Amino acid sequence: MTSSEQKRRGGETMIKGLKAALGAATLGLLAGTALGASPAAAQSTDSDLVTRGAYIARLGDCVACHTGLHGQTFAGGLEIKTPVGTIYSTNITPSKQNGIGNYTLQDFDNAVRRGIRKDGSYLYPAMPYPSFARMTDDDIKALYAYFMQGVPAIEQPDKPVDISWPLSMRWPLGLWAKMFAPAAKAFTPAPGSDPVVARGEYLVTGPGHCGACHTPRGFSMQEKAYDGAGGAEFLAGGGVIDNWIAPSLRDDPVVGLGRWTEDDLVQFLRSGRIDHSAVFGGMADVVAWSTQYWTEDDLRATARYLKSLPPVPKAKGDYTYDASTAEALDSGKTAGMTGADIYIEQCAICHRNDGGGVARMFPPLAGNPVVATDDPTSLAHVVVAGGVLPPTNWAPSAIAMPAYHKLLNDQQVADVVNFIRTSWGNKAPANVTAAGITKLRTSNQPLGTQRGWTASSTNYSSWGLFPPQPYGNGWSFAPQTHTGVDEAK
Repeated sequence: MTSSEQKRRGGETMIKGLKAALGAATLGLLAGTALGASPAAAQSTDSDLVTRGAYIARLGDCVACHTGLHGQTFAGGLEIKTPVGTIYSTNITPSKQNGIGNYTLQDFDNAVRRGIRKDGSYLYPAMPYPSFARMTDDDIKALYAYFMQGVPAIEQPDKPVDISWPLSMRWPLGLWAKMFAPAAKAFTPAPGSDPVVARGEYLVTGPGHCGACHTPRGFSMQEKAYDGAGGAEFLAGGGVIDNWIAPSLRDDPVVGLGRWTEDDLVQFLRSGRIDHSAVFGGMADVVAWSTQYWTEDDLRATARYLKSLPPVPKAKGDYTYDASTAEALDSGKTAGMTGADIYIEQCAICHRNDGGGVARMFPPLAGNPVVATDDPTSLAHVVVAGGVLPPTNWAPSAIAMPAYHKLLNDQQVADVVNFIRTSWGNKAPANVTAAGITKLRTSNQPLGTQRGWTASSTNYSSWGLFPPQPYGNGWSFAPQTHTGVDEAK
């Protein structure tokens, strides 16, 4: 009931007859709205629902997948290379000819939470419907209202998949869904749970679909766990995506979030940068297009939930800084330190001799989980292809790391990567070879043993899971849930 209606009903000084009359009038008004007798009230309700749906779309980062490189918002066309072939994201604007304009709410619900298209065929699980399966009915309704009423229809046909027969047949996708995807069931907090943590669990496991990247996958490309009930594998670090490794989000002090605070996570998700880390790869688009727009409460809930997950066995013990590398670089005594001279010439100006970087600009390499992980693909890839720290409302400066694939040969890249992985207390194996860098550079083959997904060919401007969008084009950085003030201090 609206506040104006409450005021009309309220007032202890009003006579009982007037109160009764007002109550009857209110019931009549509500009934009239339900029957369409009050278009203005219904329009206001729809507007509120559309606004909420726009925020749900931000939570789910729908735009990142469903917008092609330099394409029109939500019109699809993003190329995604999978182990079985190439698929393209679809047009989800309300176009009746090329989009989802003919979808009912039930059709939309089936697609988002069950992976079933209007024609009854199954979607490829690149669409994270196993995570969306736990979205609430209210969020689905709001999201539907947004796409039907708040998004312009764009007449762009979907691109056909490029997968050879028989793998192009869709009926096996239904078997995959029945075997591996959880049933569509709205998330319900555990009895007695902290409401903030519960909200964070919903965001992480539902619309935020963090596990789609950060949870390891099995032989059939299914996530090995969809929530904390899955044990230590949940959010323990995913596979290779566009030659980036999605790191662990568990409480490991070397390769995870063990040395991060709740405040670190909040600031990282809304600005992409904190004193000891900076966003890279596909996560850069997640921050730029999604998490920077989350409310403070939702960011806090997400951080608190991640920090509430039970500890996992330490993969590499604890990290202790070793100053001997900095001392050698400062003194020039680098004889016998393969890769050290390259580091001084090409890397130290930003990442410093002590490996500490520059807070909120150039991430430290000392103790960095990306450096410490066994698989060196992410570190090698950022040296070869470069990267961009995207602008956000909270930190409006874009900062780029140059690509060194033309400046350094493959042996030099291997040497400097191995140097970084074994310096300042980092204890990762020095297992990068020139041959591995050649494959990474020319064939997009990751250095580790994991199979990978990619959203681009060998294109050094495409540095993420989703090729870098023209930030601010289509979805501007006009303040929405935030003030736009850079709080990086």
